[in-house]
Amino acid sequence: MDTSSSKPGQPSLSTRDLSIRFGGHVAVNAVSADFYPGTLTVIVGPNGAGKTTYFNLVSGQLQATSGRVFLRGRDITGFGPARRTRLGIGRAFQLTNLFPHLTVLENVRLAVQSRVGIGLSMLSLWSGHRDVIARAEHYLERVAMAGKRNAWVGTLSHGDQRKLEVAILLALEPEIMMFDEPTAGMSVDEVPVVLDLIHQVKAERRRTVLLVEHKMDVVRALADRIVVLHNGTLVADGEPATVMQSQIVQEAYLGTPEPA
Repeated sequence: MDTSSSKPGQPSLSTRDLSIRFGGHVAVNAVSADFYPGTLTVIVGPNGAGKTTYFNLVSGQLQATSGRVFLRGRDITGFGPARRTRLGIGRAFQLTNLFPHLTVLENVRLAVQSRVGIGLSMLSLWSGHRDVIARAEHYLERVAMAGKRNAWVGTLSHGDQRKLEVAILLALEPEIMMFDEPTAGMSVDEVPVVLDLIHQVKAERRRTVLLVEHKMDVVRALADRIVVLHNGTLVADGEPATVMQSQIVQEAYLGTPEPA
């Protein structure tokens, strides 16, 4: 099933027959999908289905064996992750990707500087640096991390590192936001902060949001659309209520119910 053809306008992100092979193993198999502004798509599937690998192909951490990736109609297949980030694809990783020997504030400040194009030159205006710090603090407040602004990142709990990654992603202000299991490893108390932020981003209806998630309550709460991968192949794509009830999802992802 595929609802993408009913969406108006040009997709912000597309993949066409996107594939990658590791030796004889096809990890992602000819996946074609369009993603549109204002839509939050959750990508689900059993362990080993190819979800994170597909994310890595989109964000540039992996180069495809075949197929193409398009951003606003532009072929970016050959671009690396740094160039894709500059063009508007932001990614929060399943495993944190931070600077452990810098403070929390410094990590976010670097993201803000990258976004606004301010370097570390002594010729930069101090007022500009004050603005950068103020913006960095704003994003830390959004993830409830302002109280730890001066803490070394290497000393943070796993949950706090995940929240910091979300702050960095927000600071980059990307057109495409990609979250790979954003609540993985978080305590029950920490999860609502990140989920509320994703709700806020979704409510703005400006960005294209892609989310890999295992927790079905999170999927139901956030998804405008669900894409299902199984053995690297796209097997379902559509509105949550329809996809969740499909036989292939019941069998491949949720598991077949045991007889009474």
